[in-house]
Amino acid sequence: MYRILVVDDEERIRQMIKKYANFEGHEVVKAADGMEAVKLCKEQDFDIVIMDVMMPELDGFSACREIRKFKNVPMLMLSARGEEYDKIHGFELGIDDYVVKPFSPKELMMRVAAIVKRSSGETQKEVLSFEGLTVDFTGRLVYVDGEKVDMSPKEYDLFFYMVKNRGIALTREKLISDVWGYDFYGDDRTLDTHIKLLRKTLGPYSKFIVTLRGVGYRFEVE
Repeated sequence: MYRILVVDDEERIRQMIKKYANFEGHEVVKAADGMEAVKLCKEQDFDIVIMDVMMPELDGFSACREIRKFKNVPMLMLSARGEEYDKIHGFELGIDDYVVKPFSPKELMMRVAAIVKRSSGETQKEVLSFEGLTVDFTGRLVYVDGEKVDMSPKEYDLFFYMVKNRGIALTREKLISDVWGYDFYGDDRTLDTHIKLLRKTLGPYSKFIVTLRGVGYRFEVE
């Protein structure tokens, strides 16, 4: 059972998500705006937060930023806008997933389950180094030339998966299936967006992520 915080200014949306979540045995707490969401996250613990972007008082992105200051709870954003800029902005804030309205409640709950499962899973106890790039699976940390770099939860998942499968050609379909952990119905540019963010984060070591035209990507170290 998960404790889910559902944040949306539309009562209809809150009730719909609550209905499907309760049906699967999860507990749901509802909030009508970002300010209330921040307050609830300070007072209670949740396994995941499902939050709308466009809300009065405090929008979803701003609420996410505030919550991240004191709690690293997984977050899934909802929005009627599907522009790449909004998705990139959300991922840079550290959200785990982005769902565009209207959405399938069943698909939403599959995404929730995948996110919670990943966030609670154990990582491999191993530290690897490639030139000035250090990957600490145990601590879930990445260092570039001795400096710790920050990544969104999804960047970590994607990067660790590629490093563990280094030297192997990974198709777009396999990356989406294995990293996202569910049947992917969203914009297929989401993977490319994460790769772009990941390369920016890795700086000079972005060279290790090789694009395979028409196939996918490979983490390749000489």
